Amino acid sequence: MLRVRPIHFTSRLDEWERLLTALGLVKTVDEPTWREFDAGSGRLALHFVEQGSAGDGTTSFGVEVGDLQEFARRTKEAGAADGVTSAELIEADHGSSCRITAADGFSFLADPATRAADGSWGGSPEADPDIAVVGVWFSEDAVAAAQTLRHIGARPRPVPGTGAGDAETNTIESEAFTAKNGGILMLGAGTGAGSAGLGFEYAGDLDALRERLNEAGHEAAVIEEAAVPTLHVANPDADGMAAHPPLWISAAPGEE
Repeated sequence: MLRVRPIHFTSRLDEWERLLTALGLVKTVDEPTWREFDAGSGRLALHFVEQGSAGDGTTSFGVEVGDLQEFARRTKEAGAADGVTSAELIEADHGSSCRITAADGFSFLADPATRAADGSWGGSPEADPDIAVVGVWFSEDAVAAAQTLRHIGARPRPVPGTGAGDAETNTIESEAFTAKNGGILMLGAGTGAGSAGLGFEYAGDLDALRERLNEAGHEAAVIEEAAVPTLHVANPDADGMAAHPPLWISAAPGEE
């Protein structure tokens, strides 16, 4: 079991909730400092931080797995052959977890998933089936990073021409992977030990989604990036598009 579930740290939980709801995600956990939302594919968690703090507006790359011990064993075994990936069971602030560390020092957590009411690993059936959560890993060593994603069980997915947005310029250059139980993991060009970002993918009509967001009061516009339609949406962490790089929602491969 593998599902994409990045964590976004923000002082604007309500603003984010309004946007995610307009996008078609469904809230499944509602706590004072922690909220979770199911997309049609993948999941996103919001974690409250104080306004102006170092973490405000940042995203942590992360996934959910079914059995932590088995996941750690398989990942460690897969990474042993080339030394690219390590997996370590830890006790994090929120409970048991598995820390994955790549060759460049970038690390992220795999947390235990909870089953749905019917006993499956499925998400909320009420979420828009066309919207997918995209966790982005910006790395200067894309080859090693891609190998780490394979080690955790992600499946490479060819992307025609382009992929995820750069954190500063929103230029698109990446490789994509899918998770068996929902969500997309993307690799983008980065520096140092790497960093994380957040995006979405939409398998439906981007213009219709733009209209839906505009009607809900969100600033959004469809642009073409290297011939790939991408919807840019005002970031809830900032006051309008001009104040902060917008969120991007790319058209799913094969969609116009």
